[in-house]
Amino acid sequence: MEEIAPLSARSAMLSLLLGSHPDPMSAAELVRAGEHFGIPAATARVALTRAVAAGDLERAAGDPRQYVLGGRLAARQRRQDEAVLDAETVWEGTWEMAVVVVTGRTGAERAALRDRLASYRLAELREGVWTRPANLRRPREYADEAVLATFTVTPDEDPAALAARLWDLDSWAREGRHLLRHLARTTSPAPRLAVAAHLVRHLAADPLLPAALLPADWPAAAMRTAYAAYQDELRALAMSSSR
Repeated sequence: MEEIAPLSARSAMLSLLLGSHPDPMSAAELVRAGEHFGIPAATARVALTRAVAAGDLERAAGDPRQYVLGGRLAARQRRQDEAVLDAETVWEGTWEMAVVVVTGRTGAERAALRDRLASYRLAELREGVWTRPANLRRPREYADEAVLATFTVTPDEDPAALAARLWDLDSWAREGRHLLRHLARTTSPAPRLAVAAHLVRHLAADPLLPAALLPADWPAAAMRTAYAAYQDELRALAMSSSR
């Protein structure tokens, strides 16, 4: 992987809010936080204006001087939180399955369904057939899709071999270990924020499989620990910016 470029001013401040879970922050607080990452005040103010125009940030209810994440990014934050938390339960060997049983849908409808199923960390076994181990605490809200039939199944195939066929686990682990090393050796604030943003995005693609189905030396737990420590850094920065 090539060296990770620093984030833009807009992405840096959004990453601060995504990662630190602060209370709503004012423009002045966000500008001061941006200075920590080498973002000039004028550039930060322009970035905030554009983020609001794009819906990435919103004025806080009851106090228009404060900013909160927009709806799309708030949903992304929830997905990031799920990735950072260990969502695994005791696994009994069963799998979730969702099968598309309706034809004649538009391309946009098909793409939206694919995105929704992927957000639940299902993988496509073949066109229209999605599955994963039934080891997550989250509800299976995708089952409300009228175009799907959903099942709990037990595959005849070796489950570890099936998981390796559905997800490129070796590549994911290799990239995760690279990001861990990169974060550990990066100390400058702006590059460190960029690496941490890449790391948590990579965690969001963790299939959250049962331990029995994972390759040896799976790096996800170490990545969660490293990112949680970085979140503490961001929270401290957010608090200092509010003083």
